[in-house]
Amino acid sequence: MRSSALTLPTRSLASHASATSRLSADITDRPVASALPTRLRPADLLRLTDEGAEDVLAGRYDHLLPPGGAWPPQERWATRLSADEEVDVWLISWVPDRSTELHDHAGSLGALTVLSGALSEFRWNGSELRQRTLSAGDQASFPLGWVHDVSRAPDGAVAGPLDPTLSVHAYSPPLTAMSYYEVTGHGTLRRSRTVLTDQPEGDVN
Repeated sequence: MRSSALTLPTRSLASHASATSRLSADITDRPVASALPTRLRPADLLRLTDEGAEDVLAGRYDHLLPPGGAWPPQERWATRLSADEEVDVWLISWVPDRSTELHDHAGSLGALTVLSGALSEFRWNGSELRQRTLSAGDQASFPLGWVHDVSRAPDGAVAGPLDPTLSVHAYSPPLTAMSYYEVTGHGTLRRSRTVLTDQPEGDVN
C-alpha cells in the first residue's frame, strides 16, 4: 500500500480487495424486489464507503484532494470519488458550526464511514430527534425516509483531534433531490422545501 499525502490520526479500517468503482458479482447478480429504487442494499453501501475510506488512506485519490492538504476551514467541502448509474461515492470534509439542516435523500439510500475526527447526527425517530456521535471507523446507513441533520462533532465530544473530520458517503441511486424539514411546536415533522441537487449532505464547496 503506497503512502498518501493525506496525514490523519491512526485508526485502522478494514481492508478490502475491491476498489470503490467496482461492484462484485454477488451484488450485480443479486435479484432485489422491484419496489426498491436500487438493487444495492445498505450493507453494500457500507462496504463501498469502507473501501472508499481505505482507498483515500492509501493515496489513490490524492489527485482529488485540496492542494497541499489544506482543507477549507470555513465551509464543508466534497469531491466525488466515483460514480456510475447505480451509485456515487463522495469524500466530505466537515468544519465546526456548519450543519446540513434536517433533510432526507429523496429516493436514494445512503451510507457513510467516518475516516477521521467525529460527526454528530440528529435523527428524527418519528416523535423526536435522537442524537449520536460517530467517530473514526464508525459507519451508518440511511434507508429511504431517513431524516437527519449532520455536523462535525463539537470539541471534546470524543478523545483525539477533530481536524480534519472526514467521511466517505455512498448514495444509490445517485442523489437527484433532497427535502428539508423542521420540527413543529406540536412535535411533528414538517417539510419546508425540496431541492434538486446531486451534492451530498446539502450544499458543499
